[in-house]
Amino acid sequence: MTNKTKGTALITGASTGIGAVYADRLARRGYDLVLVARNVDRLKTLAAGLSKETGRSVETITADLTDKADLARVETRLRDDASITLLVNNAGIGSSIPLLDANVDKMEYLIALNVTALTRLTYAAAPGFVARGAGTFINVASIVAIAPEFLNGVYGGSKAFVLALSQSLHHELGDKGIRVQAVLPGATATEFWGIAGTPLEHIPAEALMTAENMVDAALAGFDQGELVTIPALQNDAHWHAFEAARRELGPHLSKSSPASRYGIA
Repeated sequence: MTNKTKGTALITGASTGIGAVYADRLARRGYDLVLVARNVDRLKTLAAGLSKETGRSVETITADLTDKADLARVETRLRDDASITLLVNNAGIGSSIPLLDANVDKMEYLIALNVTALTRLTYAAAPGFVARGAGTFINVASIVAIAPEFLNGVYGGSKAFVLALSQSLHHELGDKGIRVQAVLPGATATEFWGIAGTPLEHIPAEALMTAENMVDAALAGFDQGELVTIPALQNDAHWHAFEAARRELGPHLSKSSPASRYGIA
C-alpha cells in the first residue's frame, strides 16, 4: 500500500458490477475514491472493504442520478472538488425488450440515466479539468453503440450518444490535457441482464465476459492510450478500418448540391 495519490476518481454506478470493479482497480492504482450509487448498504460495505485493503480514502454519495436534486449534489462535488482527476461515467441501465414492446416511460428513464445524467456530470467536471490542465473521462458505453441491432434501439441510441460525446470531447479537449476513453463492453456477467429483461443464464457462455476481465482489459486499453476500447475485440485492425471508413465519409457529407445519383437537376 502507498499513501501517494493520483487524485480522486469519482465513479458512478459504483456499488456493484463494473463500477465496483473499477473502484477496486483504481484504488489499487493509487486513486482516492468517491463512489456514487443508490444502494447505501452496498456502497458502505464496498467502501469499508476497499479502504481497509488499499489504505485509500473512500467516500460515498448515495444518489439516484435520475433525481434532479441528487444529480445536482454530484454535479456540485465535481465542480467544487479540485482533487477529482478522473470521472468514470459508468451508471446506466439497459433494455433487451423490442422497441414496440418496451414501456416508453421506462425508455425515458433510461435516457435520463444513460444520457442526461452522464451529460450533466461531464459538463460539471470538464471546466475544472481544463482549468487545471489535466483530467480524465472514462465513459462506459457498449458494443450496441456501433451494433444497435443487438438490443433495444433506445438503449443502443443512448450508448451511441456516449461514444459520440467521447469522440467529441477528445476532439475538443485533447490538446488541453484532457484524456478521454470510451469503453464498449460486450455481454458482461452483471445484474444488468436481469434488469434489462434477459436472464443471465440465457446469454451464451462464449459471449459472456466477467466484469473483472472486462475492466482489466479496459484499463489495459487505457494504458495503451486507446480512445475507444472494445475489450472482446481480438483484432484491433477491424476497429481502425471501421473508424477510417467513418472519417473517409467526412468530406463528402455536406455539399451545396444533392448527389447526382438522386437525379435532381
